[in-house]
This record gives sequence, structure tokens and C-alpha cells, in this order.
Amino acid sequence: MKVFCEVLEQLYKKVLLGVTLENDSHDYIFYLNPGVSDQDCSTATSLEWANTCGIQGRHPPISVGVAPIAVAPACLKTNSLMSSSREVMLLQLTVIKVMTTRILSIKTEFHAKEKYRDIIKILLESAKVDSKLIYMFQNSDKLLCHMAAQCLALLLYFQLREKITLSNSWIAFCQKNLSEYSESNKAIYCLWTLTAIIKEIFKDSCSQKTEILKQFLTHFNTVFEVFYNSLFSQHFENCQDTSKIVNILMCFLELLELLIASRIYLKLHFTCQRILFLKPSCMLEVITWPIQAFVKRKVVIFLKKCLLFKVGEDLCRGSVPPLMPPDRHVAMDMLALANAVLQAVNSGLLKTLSVYGKHSFFGGDEVQPGCEHIASPDHVILRAASLVIMKSLEIKFQNCSSASEMKVDLQRFMSELLTFLKPHLQPSLQLHNPCKWLSRVFIEQDDDMLEAAKASLGIYLTLTRGCEATESLTQGKEMWDHHTHENGYNPHCIFLFFLKNIGFDSTVLLDFLISSETCFLEYFVRYLKLLQKDWDNFFTICNNFDATESKYDISICDSVPSLVQDQSTNRTIPHHLTAPHSHIDVCARHSWASDAPSEPLKAVMSKGTDTMCTSSLSSPRASQSLVDYDSSDDSEVESTDQCLANSKQTCLHQQATKEIQDAARTSRDKEEFSLEPPSRPLFLKEFDTAFSFDCEVAPNDVVSEVGIFYRIVKCFQELQDAICRLQKKNLFPYNPTALLKLLKYIEVISNKTMNTL
Repeated sequence: MKVFCEVLEQLYKKVLLGVTLENDSHDYIFYLNPGVSDQDCSTATSLEWANTCGIQGRHPPISVGVAPIAVAPACLKTNSLMSSSREVMLLQLTVIKVMTTRILSIKTEFHAKEKYRDIIKILLESAKVDSKLIYMFQNSDKLLCHMAAQCLALLLYFQLREKITLSNSWIAFCQKNLSEYSESNKAIYCLWTLTAIIKEIFKDSCSQKTEILKQFLTHFNTVFEVFYNSLFSQHFENCQDTSKIVNILMCFLELLELLIASRIYLKLHFTCQRILFLKPSCMLEVITWPIQAFVKRKVVIFLKKCLLFKVGEDLCRGSVPPLMPPDRHVAMDMLALANAVLQAVNSGLLKTLSVYGKHSFFGGDEVQPGCEHIASPDHVILRAASLVIMKSLEIKFQNCSSASEMKVDLQRFMSELLTFLKPHLQPSLQLHNPCKWLSRVFIEQDDDMLEAAKASLGIYLTLTRGCEATESLTQGKEMWDHHTHENGYNPHCIFLFFLKNIGFDSTVLLDFLISSETCFLEYFVRYLKLLQKDWDNFFTICNNFDATESKYDISICDSVPSLVQDQSTNRTIPHHLTAPHSHIDVCARHSWASDAPSEPLKAVMSKGTDTMCTSSLSSPRASQSLVDYDSSDDSEVESTDQCLANSKQTCLHQQATKEIQDAARTSRDKEEFSLEPPSRPLFLKEFDTAFSFDCEVAPNDVVSEVGIFYRIVKCFQELQDAICRLQKKNLFPYNPTALLKLLKYIEVISNKTMNTL
């Protein structure tokens, strides 16, 4: 036994380093071929397997590099020997796993790879190692089962890559255990192995991913649909072992997410990839089950990923393939899912959602003795549920032509959402503006916050376009404004609250623009297009913010709690304040509403002759290249590309951040030591304080007096200057010309407004 282990250890070290093996391939099979006995599926080494199972005349090869192995009689087995057998089996599986990984790696030397490939083929064809690994799933040793599943997944993917006929024993095993719901561990290992194979397909750099996955799914297309129906038809309260159904459900959710991701990324069309969209009510019913809160959280997050086209991002190791443009069938399926979500919400789904429960931390979810447990809502659930509803509304409205129907639906579902959030919106600030809910709910998760803001903006633009078509917008302007505030989706309020949360810091906006981790670029450009054509309304809302903060004695720079405010007062913004100067003709006031909000944004993501790409994508449209546009109006019909090379982008981001911070410090230092009065003073009629655009940051007492409008204009000016500086130094990761055009136009109309004050 000792010598046997030494041989395996030497073999493991060689394979780990990718060294070419000198001996004949069959010499290594003796040491790698696992043995399985019938007694509780216990394991034995190849040597013991040969002695106990009647394989006579087989002797260990002595040419591998160590002395011959002394054969121990089977009757002398002891508990320590059985323990050693387990360790040997684990080492055998580890060597097989590493060897298969080496074959699939492009870094392995050619001759070494050929030797490894020959050994694995012999194990599959002559030793039937795949059947033995399947048989090991019945073992009571969980670690051994897990290692067997890992090895089997890699071996099956090896068969797919090498165009070898997929293991018949494996196909039969899956079809048997997934043909109906079963609480056995076999179904769990089956699902886990299937998931691991699809992950390997995503991770691989080969160009035949689509063909490989197509070959794989052909065998399981029907059985997945059968298992889906069987699993979600279970009555949870009647299950004997609820932990089994929870484990199976969690494994199946991972598999389902990868199936949906493969449809979006690899453009395959199997029924099993559409199961969720064909029968979404089955998945939504899980939220109503008397099941643990973390399972409901998993389901809600899964739905959020589907609606945001972010499925597979967390499960696929390595780079995610470029996202294909969505086709008509995917869009229709997303509409079906959105309608199902809204129908479930209308039926009281949110009332069954567990918001309070044990929170999982790095140290576990149990409160230690002597420590006080403070009950608080699960912010992840609040954010995910809110975003699912907002995104579902946006998708539905993109496919709805009736403005009156959209208004009714919006009022109903936003009321349902705000009612759901209300008990958890502490501390309660008795303010007037329901639009603040978004910034409070999502303040701890900037990517979700920007997705929600973008969805809210899309809803606003779609609904406004529909109302403009019926000529009802101009006739009931005050009623329309009241409707946007009352239901918490006014885009100007949402953007103002966002700027307040970041302290009107232009460097934060710059960081968002440079980063590819959020959809800020697309949201920001679409909002700037709205802002330049709806400036008067924006200015009025700024005045209303100042009036409200003055009334309630709230500073602009107040810190924002992490929870949403209480909206019990349900009061709306007064409309007696109006802009002193109208720069837009009344008849053209809402011409921006005719722009299709669902159409993507384009901009240049090139720097000189280099084009930078990244795998981090936030929407199905983001895979399209960002190209320059001649005017600001062209931006919305194009797509935001967040394809920046990860390593290069990180370097650029660090340089750009350092540059803007250094510039900010230099400007502040100049201001502190300068005795000259600031140039270009600006006087607001409401205040007697003068300040200059040239100063980097206005003093705190001035800030509290000049109001939110100046701070926003100042923030935009600083952002524009920072982008220009970085562009001149060739540090900005894409061509910002189109973005600068929008910011320049905002500067022009803001100057017109301030010149009238």
C-alpha cells in the first residue's frame, strides 16, 4: 500500500507540472483505475480490487519508477487499511481530474497532452471508469461522491471535446433519475454534474462551444422539461425530508440559469432553455411555499438576473462569452416572464415574501450568547424584489400601446411596491417625495440602483410618449407631474436624489463613467437627452427641493440612511415655482418623448486605433460596439458597449482617478492661498451670496444657501472639465466626444437660465 501511494504521488506531481510521461500508457492504468466493491459501495485500490474481485494474473508494473508492490491478502484488511484505501481512491480521482484539466488546457505541451489523452481514452474505453464513477454516487462518503462527480464532469466534457460518443451509462443514469422527482442523492449529483459540464463549455476558449453544447443538450432536452414539471408540482409541506427538496431546488436553479445563459450567449434554441418562460408560474409559486427564506431570496435574485440579462455571470468561471443581440423569441419570452411576475404581484405575491429572517455572515447565522440580535429587514430581498417589479413594468410597457392602460398598471403596481416597502422604510422622514424610495433602497448596491434608475427612466419615457400621442400630456400638465411624483418615478427627482447621495461629487460620476461594472453610461446619456429638452421642469423641481429642505430644515449634505423613508404622508411636490426663463418652444416641450426608450445607446469606446473589450456586460444590447455619433440625438438609438480590456481598463481607471484627484487638490490649494476674489460671480435672486465657477468646491455655508441647482450645474462643469483633461492626456478609456456634446449643451442652457436670475 505504501509503495502504491508513492507511485500515485509521483504521478500526481508530474501531471501537476505538465511533465511528459515516459512509460507506456497501460502501465499507468493499473494505478489510476479505481475499484468499487458492492458492500456499501465502499472503495478499494486497484490492487485490492484485483485480489478481491477475482482478476487473476494481473501484477503491478514495475517500470513506472518504484519497487514492485507487495500484494497483501484480502483477509488481512483492517480499519486502517480501509482508511488508506479511501485516501488512495481520492488521490486516484485527483490525478484523473488534473490530467483531464491538462488535456483541456492550451498551455500544456503537445507531447505531454498526447500522452495524457491516450491514458484517459484507455480509462474510458477499457477500464469503463465512467461507469465506476457513477456507481460511486451511492457511497456514503460525501467527499468521495463529490470528487467522483468532479472527475465525471471533466471526463464527459473530454468526450464532447474529442467528439467521442457520450457515455451511454451516464445518459441512462440521468434519464432514469430525472424522469421524475426523487429525494435520492443520485438526482442531486446528476444535476451537479450536468451543471459542471455546461460551466466547462462556457469556460473553454474553443470556437465550437455552440456545437458542443448542442450535442450535449440533445440527449437531455426532454428529460429537463419532465423534471421541471415534476419538481415544481411537489407539495413542500408533504415532503418527508425538506432538506432534500431544498438541495435539489438549489442545484436545479443553477442548472436552469446556465441553460438560459447558453440560449442568450450561444444562440441555441432548445425547449429546455425556455422552460422558465413557458411556465413561469411554477417558479413564482416557490415564493409562496413554506420554505426557508434563503430559498425565496435565491428565486427572486434568479428572476432579477433573467430580466436584466445577467444570467450566468456568477456561475461561469473565466470570461463570459460576448452577449449576442437579443432576438425576437427572447424578447417575447422576457415579456411572458414580466407578465407572469406582475400577475403574481397582483395576486399578493409580495405578501408571502419573507423579509425578516436570519442573516448570513462570514461567521454564520447564529447569534452568539451575550450578543444582542437586532431584527432588520433583508436588504437583498428588498432590492431584488423592487428591481424585478420595475424591470417587469418596463418590459411590459415597451410592448403596450395604450397610455391609459400603462398609467393604470403603473399606479397599481407602484402602489403595491411602496406598500410592501413601507414597513421597512425606517427611519421615517415625513417628507413629501415618494421618489426618494429608490435611492434609499438601493444606496448600498450601486449597480442595482442604476439598473432601477434606468428602468424607471424607461418607464417614464415610454409612458410620456404614449400620453403625448393621445394629446393628454399637455392638457393635464400638473396632473401628469403629480402622477410621476406620487408613484415615485419622476426621473429628475430620482437623479437629484442620486447626486445628493454621492455628495454632488464629480469624481464619483467620473468613476462610474470609466467603470464597466454598471449601466451608468447608458443611463446618464439617456437622462442628459431628457434633461436638455425638459430643462424647465428640472429647474422647477430644483426650486421645489430647495423650498422643501428649507421648510423641513434639512441640509443638502445630510447623510442618507441605508433604508427607505416612510411614505405615509403621500404628499406631492408643490407646483407654484416655475422656471424664470423658457428656452424651449412650448409645442416642442416634449418632443423627446418620441424617442424610443428601448433603443440602445451608441458611443465611441475606442482610443486612437486601439479598441478595448471586456467580458463584463450589463444588458443584451451592450455587446454591440459603441460608435461615435454626430449629434446628441443619435445617442439613444445606439448601444452602450462596456467592452474594455480588464487589465488595461484597470490601469486607465487608476491613472484617471489619480489625475482628477490631483487636479482637485491643486485647485483647492490655489483657492486656499489666493487672496483675489473669485471671478465670474453668479447671483441668485433668492440669495445674496456670490460664488464662482472657478472654485473647486464652494464653502459649506455657501452651499447650504445657493441651493441644489447650482451644485448640479457645478458638478456637471467639473465632470466636463475632468473628461476633457483625461481625453487630452489619452487616459479616457473610450472616445467621450458625444458625451461632451451633451454636457456642453447642458452648460449652454444652464447659463441662459442663470443669466436671467
